[in-house]
Amino acid sequence: MSYKTIDGLMRHLRSNGIAISGSVQKRQLINTGYYHGYKGYRFFRSAGTRLPFSSYQELSATIEYDSALKALFYGRMMFIETAVKNIALQGILENANSESIQDMLDRVVCSYNNSPSDFTPEQKKRAQQRKLNLQRSIQTSLANAYEKGNPKITHFYNNPLYSGVPIWAYFEIMTMGDLGYLLSCLTKPVRKDISQRIGIDLSNDTNCELLFRYIYALKDLRNAIAHNAVVFDTRFRTFDPSKAMSTCLKSAIGLPYVNFKTIGDYLILMCYYLKLLHTPKTEINAFIRDFTRITETYRNSVDPAVSAIVIHPDLPSRMNILKNYI
Repeated sequence: MSYKTIDGLMRHLRSNGIAISGSVQKRQLINTGYYHGYKGYRFFRSAGTRLPFSSYQELSATIEYDSALKALFYGRMMFIETAVKNIALQGILENANSESIQDMLDRVVCSYNNSPSDFTPEQKKRAQQRKLNLQRSIQTSLANAYEKGNPKITHFYNNPLYSGVPIWAYFEIMTMGDLGYLLSCLTKPVRKDISQRIGIDLSNDTNCELLFRYIYALKDLRNAIAHNAVVFDTRFRTFDPSKAMSTCLKSAIGLPYVNFKTIGDYLILMCYYLKLLHTPKTEINAFIRDFTRITETYRNSVDPAVSAIVIHPDLPSRMNILKNYI
């Protein structure tokens, strides 16, 4: 199979209506790559929605916008993940009245025998299966960490004074996806307790599911950032938001809608968490201001036909509503 040189790729782009020339743009193509760059950023969310680029400068501006968003989000995402983990950990330890993983599984994880009284036999079986899946996932994570020589885990298995790995040590190695699944397996009273510790509005969340559903939403963005995947068009999204996920943010912040189809909605969710976690208002407002500045810089760098697809028309009004909430 034949391949194209960089000069050949530039000729190919020009033949497809993308103006590209000169040493600067050649270097940009080399650095961002034709396959990662052009093929990755030439559409919005799905291949069926091609962005009407007429120059490589617009493509480069789009890549820079995406990179700026990831850099902006990274630190705040790590803060939210760490804070929620620690609050959840404390809630689990206190409700289980133990730091034993087995005690956690027996006392605060929903199973056949401690499921709600109105559960059908089939629902009880599903709860039991989820508990078994969780138990297997935890043991797999611990085994992998031990095999890799992770000192946070080997310390306990190689020390005769310890009988097992405590819950808090497992929390040190779990992924954000692991966290979401663990939270989804907890009994409803424990999910409610942790939700209240965080400050999540439960008025529209009778089943106390926002605790883990929001984590799954943030997990998608977090993983896209960590793996340098595209984020500006939310193609990383792997879920359809529940009614409670939308209603909670709408009522708390005063928004007309929330659907997680634009990157602005993820910023809104992050700001909601930052406020719940008592981040100073000045810091959250600076976060919003930086997002707006980055987006406006991008708007001014591309043709209106491109920005009209990438930037939702009501983004400025939604950011004003968000700032009033903060």
